[in-house]
Amino acid sequence: MAAEIIDGKAVAAGLRAQVAAAVSALPGQPALAVVLVGEDPASQVYVRNKIRQTEAAGMRSVHHRLAADTSQEEVERLIAGLNGDPEVDGILLQLPLPEGLDGDAAIEKIDPSKDVDGLTEASAGRLLLGKPGLRPCTPTGCVILARSALGDDLSGKHAVIVGRSILVGKPAAMLFLAENCTVSIAHSRTADLAAICRQGDILVPAVGRAGMITGDHVKPGAAVIDVGINRLPAPEKGEGKTRLTGDADHDSCAERAGHITPVPGGVGPMTIACLLRNTVLAACARRGWPAPDL
Repeated sequence: MAAEIIDGKAVAAGLRAQVAAAVSALPGQPALAVVLVGEDPASQVYVRNKIRQTEAAGMRSVHHRLAADTSQEEVERLIAGLNGDPEVDGILLQLPLPEGLDGDAAIEKIDPSKDVDGLTEASAGRLLLGKPGLRPCTPTGCVILARSALGDDLSGKHAVIVGRSILVGKPAAMLFLAENCTVSIAHSRTADLAAICRQGDILVPAVGRAGMITGDHVKPGAAVIDVGINRLPAPEKGEGKTRLTGDADHDSCAERAGHITPVPGGVGPMTIACLLRNTVLAACARRGWPAPDL
């Protein structure tokens, strides 16, 4: 029996609707500042989507676009100005930055109370310590999708995270721990990776390698939350065309899994929805407004 598809677009739309309802009940309008440096085409698409969805949720979008030859000092000066602006609740620095700029150093300049991407060292520390704070968007989306498939109580489930990046793998492990899951972190050097993966009631491939996880890695009935977004040549679509695929080989994994996210249309839409959620939570924490249940 083929796995049930976890519709990330539908789950994200539901979360965005909750965010919009929460915003409409607030005494003021939260604002998200997005900083785009350079001309990266993919980044431009992402930023347009973020701006559109921010405004659709009833929030204010502040967009700063800097040239590719902008200096590190200029980027950090802009961030400092946004930190000090009482009307800005969240700051998003679109990555990657152009060559020659240090994205990690720039992110560290973001006030943790406005770190809606959850990427500063302070945010990571609060996550590790189990203290309140803004959580990274993509891993948060993974947890929400797992809940949508398996129910709100994930206690006792074994979550296997394949990947140890600071963007997804490590924070995802912490977030599933917070859900009372048993968590294993595997990676490219794990001995007998397939055997470890087959222990997972929840399997989260997040390595950036197309088709790395096959049906042989999947425990029958497991929920596969595929974080990978890989662009591969698709000559059948025409010269120079590409297609998106995940880290999981969808067809073979779907034969064994109980639930699986598609790529595209799975984890991706959740990232922006969780960004909007974080902006509302940041605004409420900063301004002393009652926090909605999101």
